[in-house]
Amino acid sequence: MPRHLNWQRILPALMQILVLSLVIGLGIVIWGNINRNLEQTGIRLGFDFLNSQASFNLRETPISYQPTDTYSRALLVGLINTLKVMVIAIGSATILGFTIGIARLSGNWLVRNLGMIYVEIIRNTPLLLQIFLWYSVFLSLPKASIKLVWGLVQINIEGINFLGLHFYPEFSALVIGLTIYQASFIAEVVRGSILAISQGQWQAARAMGFKNLQVLQLVILPQAFRIIIPPLTSQYVNIAKNSSLGAAIAYEDMYAIASTTFNQTGRSVEVVGLLAVTYLVISLSISLIMNLVNIAFPNRI
Repeated sequence: MPRHLNWQRILPALMQILVLSLVIGLGIVIWGNINRNLEQTGIRLGFDFLNSQASFNLRETPISYQPTDTYSRALLVGLINTLKVMVIAIGSATILGFTIGIARLSGNWLVRNLGMIYVEIIRNTPLLLQIFLWYSVFLSLPKASIKLVWGLVQINIEGINFLGLHFYPEFSALVIGLTIYQASFIAEVVRGSILAISQGQWQAARAMGFKNLQVLQLVILPQAFRIIIPPLTSQYVNIAKNSSLGAAIAYEDMYAIASTTFNQTGRSVEVVGLLAVTYLVISLSISLIMNLVNIAFPNRI
């Protein structure tokens, strides 16, 4: 046995083992209580209900679905609807957020202050309220279509028609609400990251004859991206999680269909567990992709 133990290394390891043991013990106690409560009510845990007939209609079905299909098929429809919202909202919020973030640094007084007003109003207003607002806008539209962008976009009470694709009001309101809300946070991420770059970079690029737009595009943004990506990842994860608010306006996403499944089957533990695992996998996948981008990006500068 050594005379002098390295307590600076041993104590942190012991503390980690203790904390991990407490967490595992707490999990075992909670799981035991759940099992006892379920046994008293005559309910056994299992996912056999997923093969039962769902017996409810869905309006927005990206894949074929009938009420005679199983709960698992219905949940798959909800998952695809959820992913559709996430992908479109992430893309549109990124474009809008970068545009507003750069506008907030503009030398033009009007553009700069319009960006500031947008950010301060949108990010200080509840997201759910904004989604309700956009949904009420669609519900108040006339049946006759309002044509925009040379007739390519048509909007009415039935939703949005764009290049032959139809988007229901619930989907449209959710995507617009998420896009506008999260873009205000992305704008601040972009603005702060650009300001974090030394002014010497601007001065050096201007001394080489670059114009402001060229400096921003070729010098500042490539360096700012290394700062932008980590907080941008958090905003993408927020979009993924906040997409569940679509249930408030009856959008048929994973959360809404899971709620219907729970109400019909009474399998609360299983349904909530499926929801938790699904959103966890989606969020971790977004984080993994962004981390890979963060690792690869410096090599391309």
